[in-house]
Amino acid sequence: MAPSFDFSEWRGTPVVVTMENPNYSVLEIDGPSSNGFHSMDKGKGRNAKQFTWVLLLKAHRAAGCLAWMAAALWTLMGVVRKRLIFRQGVSMETEKPGKGHLLFRFIRGFLVLSLVALAFEILAYCNGWHFHKPELHIPQSFEIQGFMHSAYLSWLAFRASYVAYPIQLLSKFCVILFILQSLDRFVLCFGCFWIKFKKIKPKVEGDLSKRGDLEAPDCEFPMVLIQIPMCNEREVYEQSISAVCQIDWPKDRFLIQVLDDSNDEAIKVLIRAEVAKWSQKGVNIVYRHRLVRTGYKAGNLKSAMSCDYVQNYEFVAIFDADFQPNPDFLKQTIPHFKGNPELGLVQARWSFVNKDENLLTRLQNINLCFHFEVEQQVNGVFLNFFGFNGTAGVWRIKALEDSGGWLERTTVEDMDIAVRAHLNGWKFIFLNDVKVLCEVPESYEAYRKQQHRWHSGPMQLFRLCLPAILKSKISVWKKANLVLLFFLLRKLILPFYSFTLFCVILPLTMFIPEAELPMWVICYIPVIMSLLNILPAPRSFPFIVPYLLFENTMSVTKFNAMISGLFQLGSSYEWVVTKKAGRSSESDLMSVVEKDSKVLNEPQLQRGVSDSELHELNKLKEKQEEAFLPTKKKSNIIYKKELALALLLLTAAVRSLLSAQGIHFYFLLFQGVSFLLVGLDLIGEQMS
Repeated sequence: MAPSFDFSEWRGTPVVVTMENPNYSVLEIDGPSSNGFHSMDKGKGRNAKQFTWVLLLKAHRAAGCLAWMAAALWTLMGVVRKRLIFRQGVSMETEKPGKGHLLFRFIRGFLVLSLVALAFEILAYCNGWHFHKPELHIPQSFEIQGFMHSAYLSWLAFRASYVAYPIQLLSKFCVILFILQSLDRFVLCFGCFWIKFKKIKPKVEGDLSKRGDLEAPDCEFPMVLIQIPMCNEREVYEQSISAVCQIDWPKDRFLIQVLDDSNDEAIKVLIRAEVAKWSQKGVNIVYRHRLVRTGYKAGNLKSAMSCDYVQNYEFVAIFDADFQPNPDFLKQTIPHFKGNPELGLVQARWSFVNKDENLLTRLQNINLCFHFEVEQQVNGVFLNFFGFNGTAGVWRIKALEDSGGWLERTTVEDMDIAVRAHLNGWKFIFLNDVKVLCEVPESYEAYRKQQHRWHSGPMQLFRLCLPAILKSKISVWKKANLVLLFFLLRKLILPFYSFTLFCVILPLTMFIPEAELPMWVICYIPVIMSLLNILPAPRSFPFIVPYLLFENTMSVTKFNAMISGLFQLGSSYEWVVTKKAGRSSESDLMSVVEKDSKVLNEPQLQRGVSDSELHELNKLKEKQEEAFLPTKKKSNIIYKKELALALLLLTAAVRSLLSAQGIHFYFLLFQGVSFLLVGLDLIGEQMS
C-alpha cells in the first residue's frame, strides 16, 4: 500500500539548499494552499532563510571574481616588475636606424602630453573647475581662483575653438573609412553565404583522384615540376620532403626540386642527406643550392626556373618548407586545367596543425580561416582573381612565362606574379576543399615579423604596379577592383584607420570631449565585424573579445609596415624567415629518430651512394648527436611601441573616469591591458 502524506500542517515556504563546493544552488518549493500546491505571491513566499542563502551565493560569486581579478593583477604587476624594472630574462626590441623610430617618437610625445593633460584635469576636477559638457560658461574675472584656474579656462577656450574641429574632421574621415571597410567585409560574407547556399564549386573534367592505379595514358598525367624552396628550415625540412615524395603521381611524370638557400652548413648536410635517401628509393628528386643568394624566395624560384629541363614540364607546384600536401594533391588540382586554357593558377587552402597550441595561434586561425573561406573563395568564384598565397598552389608554366616570371623587386613575389598574370588575362581558381597542412607562427616575434612583411610588400608593389594597371587592357571595373578594393581598401585603408581611430583619436577624444566618438563606432560595429570574421571558425567563438583586442593591438605593426612600404623606408625590403616549431613531426619523435638512424645504417641506401654522400651521412650522424645537447632558451623581448601605447590608453582610461564615460573606459582599459601583454611579450611561445 502506498504511503500517505499529510501536507495540511505545512506552514511557510520550505527551502531545499543543495551545496556543492564551491557553488551553491537554491531550489524553491512552494507551499500548499486550500486547493493544493499553487504558486504564491513572491512577497509572501520568500522567507529569511531563502534570502540569506541567495545573498551568500551572490557574495561567494563576487568574492571569487574579485579573487581571480586580484590574482591576475598581482601576477601582471609581478611580470612588469621583473621585466621592466629588474630586466630579468628580457632584451629590448632592436631596430635598424630609421626603422619605426618616427612612429615611436610620435607615440612617446603623445604619451607625455597625455600625462601632463591628465594631471591638469585631475587638478581641475579636485578644485571643482571641471566641466562635463562641451558648452562652457566662462566665469567672470571675480570668479577666477588664481593663475591655474585662469590657465585651465584658457585651455578650455582654446580647445573648443581650435583643437576640436580638426580632430572632429579626422575622426569623421576615419569613421567613413571604417564603414566602407565594414561594408566590403559584409559583402564578402554575403558572397560566401551565396556560394554555400547555391553549392557553387569549380567544375572539373575528369577526376583522377578516383583512379586506383596509374595506368592511364600519359596525356592524363602531364609533366609536373614540384618546387620546395627553403632557407635554414631545420625543424620542418624532413616532413615537407617526405610528404611531397609520397604524392600519388607517375614517377616519370614529375620532378621534385629542393631549393635550399640555407647558409648553415649543418642544415645543408641534413637536407642533402634527406634528398639522397628519397633518390635511392626511386623518387625523381634533385637538390639545388645557389652560390649567389639574392632576391630571397623570388630569386630562388627564378634561378630554379632557368634550368634547361624545365621546358619539358607543363605545370609547377610550389610548397614552402612547412607544408605537407596529401598524396592526392596533384590529382585534385591538375584536372582543373584540362579544357581550360585560360586558367593559370589553382590555389589550395591551408590547414594548420598547431592552431590550438596557444592563444596566438588560435587568433591567427580566425584571421586565416576568414581569408581562405571568405576572401579567396569569393574572389575566385566571382572575379577569377585573388592574391597567390605563395605556396600550396599549381601554376601553368606558360602563365608564369607570359607574365614575366619571378621578379625580385618586392618581398611579396607571390602577389606580384598574381597581379601581373591577372593583367595578362589569366584566370585563377581557389579550391576550398583541398587542404594542405602547415604551421602558423607560435611566437609573437615571428608573427610580428611575418605581418610586417605581409603589409609592407603590398604597398611597395602598389607603387610599382599602378602605372601597369592603368595602362593594361583589362576592363575598367577590373582596374577599379585592383586599385580601390584589392590594394587601397584592404591593404592601405584597413591598417590606417585601425591605428588612427582606435590608438590615436579615441584616447585623444578623452582629453578633447568635443570630438567624442559615438558608442556604435567603439562597440557595435567592431563586435559585429568580429562576429563575421569568426563565422568561418565557429569553434573560436569564445575568443571573440581577445580577437577584437588583439587585432587593434596589431594595428601599430601593420600601420608601421604599410608606411614603410608606401614611402620606401629602410624596412620595406626586409625578409626574415618565419621560425617554425616542427609541430607536425612532434607526434612521433622517437620514430623519427629511429628512422634517421636507419638512414645511416640501411644497406639498401648505402649500396648505391657515392663516397662524397657517405661522407655527408657521417657528418649527419655527428650533427644528430649534437642535436640532443640542450638549447639555450631565448629571452623575452620588450616591444617599446606597444608598451608606450599601453600607457597612453591606460592614461586615457583614467581620464574617461572624470567624465563618467562607461563604455569608453572599459574599452580603453582592456585595450591598454592588451597592449601591455603584447609589449611584455606575454602572448605566444618563445622559440629557441
